[in-house]
Parts: sequence; C-alpha cells; structure tokens
Amino acid sequence: MAIAAVSISPLGVGLSVSEYVAAAISVLEAQDVVRWELDSMFTTLEGEPDALFKVIRAMQEAVFAAGGERVGTVIKMDDRRDREGVTMADKIASVREKLAIPQ
Repeated sequence: MAIAAVSISPLGVGLSVSEYVAAAISVLEAQDVVRWELDSMFTTLEGEPDALFKVIRAMQEAVFAAGGERVGTVIKMDDRRDREGVTMADKIASVREKLAIPQ
C-alpha cells in the first residue's frame, strides 16, 4: 500500500481555486478504492499505487472539465515495501506517540 499527497490546481483562473478543488474531490467521493483525507493544502490518498495514479488522473480530468485549461499537479508518494499495511493513521499515531499526545 502507498500513501500520496496530491495538490491539483488550475493555472490562470484567478486567486480562488476552491471550485476546482471541489471538482477533484467529487472524483474521490464517487469511488471506494482509495481512502482519502482533505486538508488545507493537499489531499492525502491511501491505496495501491496503480489505483492512486488512476484516481489522480481522474481528478486532473475533473479540473479540466470544470474549466481549467492548464492544470498543475504535485504528487508526493510514500510506497513502502519494508512493512505491510502502514496507513495514514499509523503514520500520525507514530508521531503522536513520540510526542506523548493522546490518540
């Protein structure tokens, strides 16, 4: 399983891009293969690498369909092979444990 942070944004559409982000997120809401979490700067995805790339591509197309003519995409992926099944929640729990923050 892999975890990816993705930011997809149209260029040249003005200062606010929330309507385009919403279009990309609608792709995630319509599927059940990839787990995801939205935050203020990125959307974090969790799943098999092929599934992640497929959904990211669909998210890009949704931004184009919403009127974007040029779309910039940033992807950072952690594809860990030394341990099985490490999730987004596991990564956060590990840091909280080291900081002694209750779960």
